Amino acid sequence: MSKLPPILQVGDVLISSDILTEEFCCDLEVCRGICCVEGDAGAPVNLDEVMEIENSVDAVWQDLSASAQAVIDRQGVAYTDRDGDLVTSIVGGKDCVFTCYDDLTLSGDSGSTVVKNCCLCALEKACRAGKTSFVKPISCALYPIREKVFSDGTVALNYHRWDICRCGREKGKQLHLPLYQFLKGPLVRRFGEAWYEELCQMACELRAQGYLQ
Repeated sequence: MSKLPPILQVGDVLISSDILTEEFCCDLEVCRGICCVEGDAGAPVNLDEVMEIENSVDAVWQDLSASAQAVIDRQGVAYTDRDGDLVTSIVGGKDCVFTCYDDLTLSGDSGSTVVKNCCLCALEKACRAGKTSFVKPISCALYPIREKVFSDGTVALNYHRWDICRCGREKGKQLHLPLYQFLKGPLVRRFGEAWYEELCQMACELRAQGYLQ
C-alpha cells in the first residue's frame, strides 16, 4: 500500500491522515467511560457551549456528585486551563464535573448487555431523556479526534492516541471500522453534511489509488 502524506485537506480543514487510516470504535463494556475521568484538564469548550451548559445545569444538578456541585458553585461550569484554553470544570484535578454513574444497556447483534456503574455524561443523559436540547461539548463527541484552531483561524484535526482507549482501537480493528466513519455523527455536527461527504469522497479516491486498504 502506498504511503499517505501526513496532512490532508478537506475543504478548509487540515486533517491528519491517520483519521482515515486508523480503525476505532469505543468499547464502553470494557472502558466504562473512563475518558471522562482520567486526565488533568476538562473538555475544551467555546463560549456558546458554556452558555448552553449553564442553561442545562438545573436539569442535571441531581445527577452530579456533591463535590462537582461544590466546584460549580465556586468557579462555574468552565475555567481557563494552564494552556489558556477554556475547558469544563473538573473535580479533584481530573474528573469532569458532569460525570455521573449509572447502569448502561448496550444493544448488539447478540442481544443486550448491561454495563454496571458506567461513567456517563450527565449533559448527554439529560438530553437523551428530553430534558435539554444540548447534548455535550463537541470536543467530547469528536474524541479521539482533537481539534486545534490556529491564530489565523485555520482548523486542524488530529487523532489522539491514549492508553486507556486501547480497547477502542482493538474493537475498531475487529469491526474494520475507520475512525472517520465511527465519528460520522460528530463530524457532521461540527462541519456539516457536505464537508463529511467530501471527506468520504477523498477516502474513496485514496483507496482507489492504493493509499488506503
